[in-house]
Amino acid sequence: MTRPSALPSPTSAVIELGPLTIHAYALCILAGIGAAIWVADRRLRDRGGEPGTALDVAMWAVPFGIVGGRLYHVISTPQPYFGEGGDPVAALKIWEGGLGIWGAIALGALGAWLGLRSTGIRFLDFADAAAPGILVAQAIGRWGNWFNNEIYGEETDLPWGLEIHRWDTAAGGAAMDASGDPVVLGTFHPTFLYESLFLLGLAILLLVIDRRARLAPGQVLGLYVAGYPMGRIIIETMRTDEANLILGLRVNIWTSILVFALGVAIYVVSARRGSRPAASRVLPSEKKSLTR
Repeated sequence: MTRPSALPSPTSAVIELGPLTIHAYALCILAGIGAAIWVADRRLRDRGGEPGTALDVAMWAVPFGIVGGRLYHVISTPQPYFGEGGDPVAALKIWEGGLGIWGAIALGALGAWLGLRSTGIRFLDFADAAAPGILVAQAIGRWGNWFNNEIYGEETDLPWGLEIHRWDTAAGGAAMDASGDPVVLGTFHPTFLYESLFLLGLAILLLVIDRRARLAPGQVLGLYVAGYPMGRIIIETMRTDEANLILGLRVNIWTSILVFALGVAIYVVSARRGSRPAASRVLPSEKKSLTR
């Protein structure tokens, strides 16, 4: 039995509308994408960009990002798909969870670069505008893990311990006991929630820094790329889901370390290329630089 004070988890991750099955995980991803586009468009317009540019670029970035995210997940965790008893077809079922943010950002950036070719906007300007919104998208997307009863930590009796059910992936919901009640495994650290809150806090921090500091093009991107892994490393040490290890550490921890180093490099190199006035004080001459 779970504690009465535990945070609840859904017993179903799907919505049945006649013949149509809607997966909550997919809805969270779509909501995050919408938020990211809105934030990026608003910040681009503040910098002199044309309304709707972010949506145009997203038409390239989002499909690339989804493919990249799934590829990273499948490559870093191949056993459920290509190991003994694995199901290769399940590698296509992204609604069941499994999008690696590292792959999503990498291929999403490639898609954004391709989409920007016809706009005249420099990639670093767009990336700086988009970075806080991407963090918000990640924060919203993490709630898909809540619906799927996945990505949690050790058992805990803390007031915010999360109730987790034994999950029936095929049915998209909690397994039921003989009485028809959902089977509760216990209460665990809600690592999905910890990461979601961290992401929102980092997004706010980037917005404040960008408004108050004189940052060069690419430095907001650098802060995002270096900042996210700092929280992700902590979260990874708390998670209890199965993961492949390298030298005793989860693959995502090693990836986080490499990405952190990349973010620092982006920030330093961008700083050496010159600064610009804070985003809240865009000059008319700078608006031209976005569209040349």
